[in-house]
Amino acid sequence: MTVATFDCYGTLVDWEGGAASFLYDFARRKGEDDPGPAHDLRARWEKLQFERIQGPYRPYGEVLTDSLRDWSSERGHRWEDGDGPALVRSMESWQPFPDTVPALRAARDAGLRLWIVSNTDRSIMAHTLRHLGVDFDGVTVAEDVRAYKPGREPFERALAEIGEPPERIVHVAFGFKYDIATAQELGMRTAWVNRKGEPRPGPARPDHEWRDLRPLADVTRP
Repeated sequence: MTVATFDCYGTLVDWEGGAASFLYDFARRKGEDDPGPAHDLRARWEKLQFERIQGPYRPYGEVLTDSLRDWSSERGHRWEDGDGPALVRSMESWQPFPDTVPALRAARDAGLRLWIVSNTDRSIMAHTLRHLGVDFDGVTVAEDVRAYKPGREPFERALAEIGEPPERIVHVAFGFKYDIATAQELGMRTAWVNRKGEPRPGPARPDHEWRDLRPLADVTRP
């Protein structure tokens, strides 16, 4: 392998933890004394968000706002104009996993080029790149192609810009339903970052399955 591409949120950055914390606090501020387990709140919101990105393209900030509005309405909350932007600002602050930056630096030292392929906007990604503090060879976001994963367009744009045969690229992703099958269809190798040791949620069979990013540098070996 000469290139590693990454799903960013959930793979490099703690997307589940960030979203769960935001939603639990949001529900409490809206008057819920006991919103329930934060991971359940996040799971329901993520389902609504995934449904949104299946339709016609809209900027990710709008997807975040619309999915939060739907989630909030289901719970009987009063919607306020600042609620959607609050989720966008929260996402801009979500932090890398502890293993992320050391693994990325080790991979770069091993000779891998690093590239992000993400379902987000340039404005949100700019904040995340500051938190990561690692030099990437490139970033492709949904805004660039006006389409979201699991569609092929973000991957196809990244492949065209990377300029390497897909079989020399490993796509590293937590988002199984967003990433793994599509990357494989395009000829890329895949690594599923299964931090919680969960069963595969679909029929695709990734080439690698990792509990964190520490094995990343090893993919350069024959």
